[in-house]
Amino acid sequence: MGLIGRIVGGSEGVAAFGQTVKDVAEVFRPNATREMELSAQAQSEALQQFSEEFANGGNSLFDRIVNGVNRLPRPMLAFGTLALFTYAMVDPESFGTRMSGLALVPDPLWWLLAAIVGFYFGSREAHYFRTRAPAVMAAHAAQTSPGQDTNAAIEEWRAERS
Repeated sequence: MGLIGRIVGGSEGVAAFGQTVKDVAEVFRPNATREMELSAQAQSEALQQFSEEFANGGNSLFDRIVNGVNRLPRPMLAFGTLALFTYAMVDPESFGTRMSGLALVPDPLWWLLAAIVGFYFGSREAHYFRTRAPAVMAAHAAQTSPGQDTNAAIEEWRAERS
């Protein structure tokens, strides 16, 4: 045992050799645990930034009015469509005259209308996606306590089964 200890350099030599091997291995393959720690830290910092950014909800009278006006187009489109069906049943001749007038609208104008409506609803959906995502991630982070060990493979398997 004394000869091996002198060759390796004692316990300090073994530790230094192990650290060297670890450092060389990390050149070719990153440390997965450290990678997960950095990812969790980055996600936590992003959530913190979002919470600071959106801490003030803006509940002034003007904000409430604008939010109310922003919620009007979809119900108005739905009720307007139902009103068109009712109008067609009540006065079919007048409805036919107005629809024949719509048939004269050029195609580029219809494309413009479709783009405006599409971008409006797309931007609203993107807004809701952006505001929901941090809340969902924060709720998930609150469900898993920091000391609780989670296995990503098991969580993925559970998600696939449900």
